[in-house]
Amino acid sequence: MRVKELENLKLHAIMSGREYSFSYEKEGKKIRFYTFDLVNNLGAVPKEVYTAGQDHGDNLAYCQGENGEDFVYGKIIPSADGLITDKKGIALLIKFADASPVLVYDSKKSVLALVHGGWKGTSKKIALKTVESMVKDFGAKPEDMTAYIGPSIDPYHYEVGEEVYEAFAGDQNRENLFYKDRGNYHLKLAEANASALMEAGLREDQITFDSRSTYEVKDLHSYRRDGDRAGLNALLVMMPEEE
Repeated sequence: MRVKELENLKLHAIMSGREYSFSYEKEGKKIRFYTFDLVNNLGAVPKEVYTAGQDHGDNLAYCQGENGEDFVYGKIIPSADGLITDKKGIALLIKFADASPVLVYDSKKSVLALVHGGWKGTSKKIALKTVESMVKDFGAKPEDMTAYIGPSIDPYHYEVGEEVYEAFAGDQNRENLFYKDRGNYHLKLAEANASALMEAGLREDQITFDSRSTYEVKDLHSYRRDGDRAGLNALLVMMPEEE
């Protein structure tokens, strides 16, 4: 499916839902063909496709076309939850079920980042660290960036334990990122990632949300809804060759 929120950025972007599952553990080499289908509908042909191992941390990896390990569809950075590139023709692919996929793009410096914002990475402010890396390593500026937060689980269906609440103890905005219902915490995951982006210097009007809930929308995979039967959605993005 096209990502209408990114069309004005002239990024090549496409998302898969329940028509495919990008879980390598469950699907094996079939995900190679799923990726081919996404690429065929991307609107441009990448020189390389990168994905991340996604171990629920806050590690970022630079993708330049030669690094990474060979994977069934391109390259993989095993111990990363975020991918950054300044190379045209490099496509980035992140998988998610209920987590927030977060895209950050500076069209002036031609720097693109795509990260997996599960609660662990979000509590470690992976979105903020992404912006900081783009500034430090590529000379990007927060005021020139645009961010997109993709579909993720809605707070009503995202009841979490006290350990999740405590993981955000260092966040000054923590009380706005949770609410309590009958003694149970609920995390506003997308808002937490937006909060980290604004802490990094982005304004609210630079951030676009895809408001769909992975739990509520049956065309998207959701671990909370489907349990062990759940698959993985994917977001594939690439900078245009010419801007």
